[in-house]
Amino acid sequence: MSAAALASPATSFVDLDDPFVLESGTTLRDVRVAYRTWGRLAPDGANAVLVCHALTGSADVDTWWPGLLGPGRALDPDGDFVICSNVLGSCYGTTGPASAGPAGRHWGADFPAITVRDMVGVQARLLDALGVTRLRLVVGGSLGGMQALEWAASHPSRVGAVAAIAVSGRHSPWCIGLSAAQRAAIRADARFRDGRYPLDDPPADGLAAARAIAMCTYRSPASFGRRFGRAVAAGGGEFEVERYLRHQGGKLVARFDANAFITLTRAMDTHDLARGRVDYEEVLRRIDTPALVVSIDTDVLYPPAEQRELAALLPNAELVTLHSPHGHDAFLIEVARLDAIVRSFRRRVASRSAVRQGRGGAA
Repeated sequence: MSAAALASPATSFVDLDDPFVLESGTTLRDVRVAYRTWGRLAPDGANAVLVCHALTGSADVDTWWPGLLGPGRALDPDGDFVICSNVLGSCYGTTGPASAGPAGRHWGADFPAITVRDMVGVQARLLDALGVTRLRLVVGGSLGGMQALEWAASHPSRVGAVAAIAVSGRHSPWCIGLSAAQRAAIRADARFRDGRYPLDDPPADGLAAARAIAMCTYRSPASFGRRFGRAVAAGGGEFEVERYLRHQGGKLVARFDANAFITLTRAMDTHDLARGRVDYEEVLRRIDTPALVVSIDTDVLYPPAEQRELAALLPNAELVTLHSPHGHDAFLIEVARLDAIVRSFRRRVASRSAVRQGRGGAA
């Protein structure tokens, strides 16, 4: 299994012309970015919408967010040039641990540490290559929301608005601890071999265990209670919730790389908009990009208090609560309601922009 092999047949690729210098100072050469687009780029390159995926996502927005993509929806190819790229460090076509490294074999555990800021930097280089001059919107949930916020902090003149869903402005100790537990599960697998395993013989048990831990934080007690209760699987021996977690673990093992999982969770742990800048509150107050902050009332991973803080500190933000029993994963489940929320936000941003332009013309 290689990164290219996991990419969708509809995926396109850009090879960056110049080496990319990571935040750590390490230089990555021959960086490849996998991406997909919908719609057409306007002649001025200013009608683009960037969609940022979550931890184990890909560039295939039509697969994991179909309810938001399409005519009349929040991501409308009739007017928008919709772009989604697989993030640096992943395994769906963009350079990462499963890609070929300088020695001719896959990077594996030798892939350098990256940050969310590095992911955004690579995305910016991709947009340059595609001729995108300005983004109407950057939108994403979870890790995708981190990228959206980092875009507003790092490239404010290039972003018209951001929508950050089910995320915070910096990773909490709670999230860092959960990520550490998932990485420990992977490393406990004998096949991990210090991260130098053959791609055709991955640490399947460890990655499946990591996924089980994660799934318990992606949903909520009410969601598990409603769906499984204390039901025992047919034939007895295990509860239905156990069977579900085992099934989810097997699905991830079949489609994702363990070293990529480690690389991306570590990158998420570094997420802090204030890192290397100024005081956290001051950084947020300087971000005046119109921002939609979506909170999920049953999210135990990024609880509502974190979005309330984020929206309170961002000077041009609005907070909307998505009520759902499904926890963190509601941003992937309650797509019809989320689509309505993002569409409404985009209309308000467009309306305010038209008013400002009208006042400017009158002056």
